[in-house]
Amino acid sequence: MNQASLSPHVNPAADTEPGYGQLFAVLIRRFPWFLIVFLASVGAGYYVYKKTPPTYKSSMELLVEPNYQAKAEGTEIGKNQFTDSNVKIDTATQLNLMGSSSLIKEAVDKLKPEYPEITVNNIKSALSLQQLRSKEDNTATKIFRIEYTGQDPAKTQKVLEAIRQVYLDYNKEQQRKRLGNGLRVVREQKKNVADELNKAEAQLLRFRKTENLTDPSTQAKAYEDALNNIQQERTTTRNQYKEAQARLNSLQQQLKQTPQNALVSSRLSQSTRYQSLLNEIQKTELAIAQANLRFTESHPDVLKLKEQLVEQKQLLQQEVGRALGGSNTDASAIDSGEILNQGQLSQTDLNLASNLAETQTNLFALAARDQSLAQREEQLNQELRKFPLLLAQYNRLQPQVELTRQRLQQLLKVEQELEQELDKGGFNWEVVEEPQEGNYLGPNLQQNLMLGGVVGLMLGGIAAFAREAGDDAVRTTAELEKQIAIPLLGTTPKLPSAKAKEPVFRLPFGKPEVLAPWTVQVLQSPPRWESLDLIYKNIELLNSVSTFKSLMITSALPDEGKSALALGLAMSAARLHKKVLLIDANLRDPSVHKNLNLPNEQGLSTLLTSDVALPNQITLQSSGSSYIDILTAGPIPDDPANLLSSPRMEELMSAFEENYDLVILDGSSVLGLVDALLTASTCRGVIMVASIGKVTRTQVTQATAMLGKLNLLGVVANGVSNSSFSYVPHVKQQQLALKGVVEE
Repeated sequence: MNQASLSPHVNPAADTEPGYGQLFAVLIRRFPWFLIVFLASVGAGYYVYKKTPPTYKSSMELLVEPNYQAKAEGTEIGKNQFTDSNVKIDTATQLNLMGSSSLIKEAVDKLKPEYPEITVNNIKSALSLQQLRSKEDNTATKIFRIEYTGQDPAKTQKVLEAIRQVYLDYNKEQQRKRLGNGLRVVREQKKNVADELNKAEAQLLRFRKTENLTDPSTQAKAYEDALNNIQQERTTTRNQYKEAQARLNSLQQQLKQTPQNALVSSRLSQSTRYQSLLNEIQKTELAIAQANLRFTESHPDVLKLKEQLVEQKQLLQQEVGRALGGSNTDASAIDSGEILNQGQLSQTDLNLASNLAETQTNLFALAARDQSLAQREEQLNQELRKFPLLLAQYNRLQPQVELTRQRLQQLLKVEQELEQELDKGGFNWEVVEEPQEGNYLGPNLQQNLMLGGVVGLMLGGIAAFAREAGDDAVRTTAELEKQIAIPLLGTTPKLPSAKAKEPVFRLPFGKPEVLAPWTVQVLQSPPRWESLDLIYKNIELLNSVSTFKSLMITSALPDEGKSALALGLAMSAARLHKKVLLIDANLRDPSVHKNLNLPNEQGLSTLLTSDVALPNQITLQSSGSSYIDILTAGPIPDDPANLLSSPRMEELMSAFEENYDLVILDGSSVLGLVDALLTASTCRGVIMVASIGKVTRTQVTQATAMLGKLNLLGVVANGVSNSSFSYVPHVKQQQLALKGVVEE
């Protein structure tokens, strides 16, 4: 029975746990980390609120548009890029200009008498400039908003008032400069452009006379167009060639013949005389076969039929040569039946053979066409190699002449227009909304706390998951199943570890009058009964009864519940009418005698050092009439590993297996000691206990790897909170009592 078939029965919750549930479980498990970070973040938000001084914001709005926009409509001038009424506002330029240090410095000079400490950097760091956009279609408007933030509401208003006055004064000054400098700049540009045009035209004229060409680009373009057409035709031809080749391959696969053989088969199948001779040959061969059944090979009738067959094949060979245009045909081909098979094509095969021949002809034609186009392409390439230098010179001279001529025409027109329209140029800055006293911005306690809460949720989650990532412990059965490659035999509620200092009441001779609370917790809890019974049944399903004679219970670490599981499995087996022996094989730290309040003067260690055939074991009564025998560890020896690896240990295990249906050994932990491996080597199977929340993934991997070659049957998850059953029958609580001591 493999793990895939077992796990659905022993761990039904592993496959149904949602991913969100696992994340929520991590948050619950690491809630202190989450809460500390969350509260710290909220506290930081409140601290920032208390330490942040109040801020105020004042704003104003400016309309920035061309002066000439309204006046240019209905006139014949102002149609080019210099005086166009539809010139767009350069938003970036306007914003940079408004925020420039030179303009801000003028505002600082106006504010110095009232605010001596104010500087350009103070204003620039608190000044915000933006272009407003329409609410309907989100298009940019011509209105710019200027905002200033500070800690004094009156100061914010006065700063914007000073900036507003600087903007208006600057706009008037720029109008005066444009009137004085506009025409001078245009006329200087016109003179320079005229000189450039004369030089460019002279260079172009010399080029045409020297090279005897009017426009080499036109001729080169014609060659390029022809070359492109040829390249397109070659591409089309290659595609057609590939399609024809694919069709040829498909037809060959269907006919299973080469094009030459297909042509031969087609001609022979269409020859009436060939088909008649073929029928006669078949009749003769049939007659020979019938004669051979009646006569010997030397009988005259048989010889006559064979001579007739030879003559018919000669006639068939002649007919094949005639049908194939006089080509010679080997008589052996006729004898072997190759020609006979080729000449027997169905109508469908004849059509395929015809298509195959036609396709091969098309391939030859397409190959010839591609070769012709390639030659023409090479010729055009040779012609085009002559033009790059001429085209480079011409393309450098001709655009220069055209561009220079266009620039000159534009400047001439601008000169005429600017004489009348220059006073309308530039932009007019008009105040749309006056500065007001600053409005309170913050800080906002509610906003700070909400922000701190949001950040706290995020950072708290990160802290919780970071702490979880640093914890290598196995937390769920799903994690345990992912970590192991062996079956998960079952899950149990938390099996308590033994407490050596529990008070007990003893009877004479060391017999316990009252069982320790540990024993009651292990065996008198119905959920644990059901879990242990199910685990034992799963172990039985994994192994046949004949091989399942001895079993060691171990764990990666101490105190993972292996002793409780060993006792529980022994009780489960006893309830199923098995004769069971429970041995405490943990010679370094024995616990069974402590858990059950039993004497430990003699035990496994004394048996290993003596020649006693059968041990002194204590019999405990389980439910009803079922019993288990218990062999304690005995005194702690000096070298437990030597005793566990001795031949005496194997002899004892063989004797135990002969006298008991099941021998269960409570072994030591795997990691750090060799005792568990030595004990496991003497048993038929090994069960490992993994305590959920205690053992780590690394420890589970190391332990299962060490036990992998020692018939490790599976793993039992201890301490699973959801391992209780939906239905638990009412069982009367049972008690264990000492039955007696069996003397040697």
